[in-house]
Amino acid sequence: MPAPYRRIATVLVLLVLYVAGGAYSSLLRGGPDEVALFWPAAGVGLAGVLRYGLRMAWFVPLGTLLVHLLFEPVPRTFIPWSMASNFLGVLAGAWLMRRQPMDDLLTVRFGLHALGGSLVLATVSACIGTAGMLQAGMILTEQLPAAAGRWLLGDLLGATSIAPALMLLLPGRAGQRRRFPDSDYASESERLAWNIALMASYLLMAWGGSLGGNYALGLVALPLGVMVWSAVRLPPRFTAIASALTMLLIAGLAGFGTAGYPRATDPLDSLYLLVFLVEVAALPLMLAFAMHQQRVAAGVLKHRANIDPLTGMENRNAFEEGMRPVLSQTSTLPMALAYLDLDHLKLINDTASHAAGDQLIRGVAGVISAHLRPEDRVARTGGDEFALLLHNCTPMVAEDRMRAVLRAIEGYRCGWNGQMLGTTASVGIVTFLPGQADYAQLLSQADAACFTAKEQGGNRVCLASLDAGELLDRTAAMRWVVRIREALEKNTLALYCQSIVPLQSDAETGRHFEVLVRLHDPRTGERLEPAQFMPAAERFRLGTRIDREVISRTLGWLESHPEAAATVESCCINLSGEAVIDEGFIGFVAERLRRSSFPASHLCFELTETSAVRDLARAQRFINQLRELGCRFALDDFGTGFCSFNYLRALDVDYFKIDGSFVRDMHSSPMAEAVVRSINEIAHVLDKKSIAEHTETESQRQALKALGVDFAQGYAFDAPRPMAEYFGVQEETKP
Repeated sequence: MPAPYRRIATVLVLLVLYVAGGAYSSLLRGGPDEVALFWPAAGVGLAGVLRYGLRMAWFVPLGTLLVHLLFEPVPRTFIPWSMASNFLGVLAGAWLMRRQPMDDLLTVRFGLHALGGSLVLATVSACIGTAGMLQAGMILTEQLPAAAGRWLLGDLLGATSIAPALMLLLPGRAGQRRRFPDSDYASESERLAWNIALMASYLLMAWGGSLGGNYALGLVALPLGVMVWSAVRLPPRFTAIASALTMLLIAGLAGFGTAGYPRATDPLDSLYLLVFLVEVAALPLMLAFAMHQQRVAAGVLKHRANIDPLTGMENRNAFEEGMRPVLSQTSTLPMALAYLDLDHLKLINDTASHAAGDQLIRGVAGVISAHLRPEDRVARTGGDEFALLLHNCTPMVAEDRMRAVLRAIEGYRCGWNGQMLGTTASVGIVTFLPGQADYAQLLSQADAACFTAKEQGGNRVCLASLDAGELLDRTAAMRWVVRIREALEKNTLALYCQSIVPLQSDAETGRHFEVLVRLHDPRTGERLEPAQFMPAAERFRLGTRIDREVISRTLGWLESHPEAAATVESCCINLSGEAVIDEGFIGFVAERLRRSSFPASHLCFELTETSAVRDLARAQRFINQLRELGCRFALDDFGTGFCSFNYLRALDVDYFKIDGSFVRDMHSSPMAEAVVRSINEIAHVLDKKSIAEHTETESQRQALKALGVDFAQGYAFDAPRPMAEYFGVQEETKP
């Protein structure tokens, strides 16, 4: 319907309701000089103006005029007063109520404010109307207080009982911010029972009143109880409609004097009755508003608990809860769980800001949602991670669908401060049949497959296999990560020391040793060597964290034992390849050395040859920056790549540590002996010192000495021992 016709239809509906309310009130009057006991038209006028605006208020005086012309004859001199009283009263009450936000009418706060607005409406209308009655000669001066009180309470009852129902039933702008589905309220059978109970309460109230008695009005408690029931269990409109019907019925019984209820003719009785009815109308509505607010608060908490605020998707908990019924059903249609992780989002956060990263995540979430079918589910399970449940998907179909998602993500661009931001993603997929899989296992497999996709360069899909050996390897590595993190948190990494012994008479004096790490397993009591856990640590980016822990604890021990520290010439500590590319690691070392009493010149960091030559420029910059602090360096496992001789001039280190595999094979392999000799000679040509690792026998020691190697390390001299034992320090045992 066009807007002009819709406005005309709205005005006609309001006008008809207003006139009907006025006609009903006229039936309750005992004569033209008596104020109506109940004025429902006040509620119609207030609801219409609140719903459609002040510009629609002209239907109020028009309706008042029609009521007087058709149903309620009064002196002509009073008609302008009556029209003005209703019109100005509605304007005053609506103006006061519209000063508050109108986005949610079903709150206790707005209900109390509406009660105040209704009181203003009734007061303004009563003052003008009774003044008009006095001027028109309809009442005497001594009757003015009683007439004003009855007029005020009649309008107040009409506004409090009729306006809420119409506000919820009239079409137009929504009167409440959140509407709840029927499932949030009582069932259909309970609603039917409530309707029957409401009608029965009306019949019982009328029948009880017909039996006579001075307290028949107490039967109002019957519909009041039913209204309390609806306020607690049913949508607010049920309470509002019940309140309006109840007031119309009770006012009619008292006004007509039917069903045994005496007609309210005495002014004081009328006031008592109206005050009682206003309370009966308002209290259930306030209770309904309070219950509505409680539902809104519960809905907000549920929304926050289940919905990710950034993307509007389900969060991890909600997704898992939704997966349980899917996994418990029996079906022959295959399904797939996909785990999607954005690639290199940290670069966006570091270069453009975290706000830019959030904007990109929000956009990618929209891209993912656009590629889902209606029956699929998606959730944001972490910072830049998403989980997808794909229905009716074989492995091939799941791969094709996720590749399409990856292409869309790769092509997506997000504008931010003049930049165009983009990213890619990696996906792990595991397929399954409902009823034959466990969610935790599926998620672990999909996550592991996603990690493999990232290791292969990202922007690709990897399909998990339940029996794949690679998956078992990843799972084992993940278990190591849990144990390493637990060891770091509980401080169970143990520091061992092994001597680096000079072989030549002109070698440096003082104690030379290497700090070695052992992981204490609290379950078995074993001391695990780095070869068992460091690959997993480096794979999952825990290498630098271990490096920091070892440096901090080594320096801390030496600082607390100055006598032992004074004997140290060189303390060697291994660094992972991850430390070379960690921008914050050098700052950490500088800060820790600034606070340390142990000289930085006696600290030697060991870098493996492979990690150094992987990014030669970065490695040299790393070495130079730590050298400025006074630290020394050793190139560990040297010789495993013979072509690395080309890089020796670029890497400014102090020691070459000859890989132990050559030292062990010296007596059985002329090639190994030649490698050891060559490395030692090149070290001396470059004015460096050489250290032979894994020297295990006296014959190896003698051979290395004869070749001119400067230092040796291995079981031929000593086995790794706890730091305190190595220095011969007796430490107190913790209780």
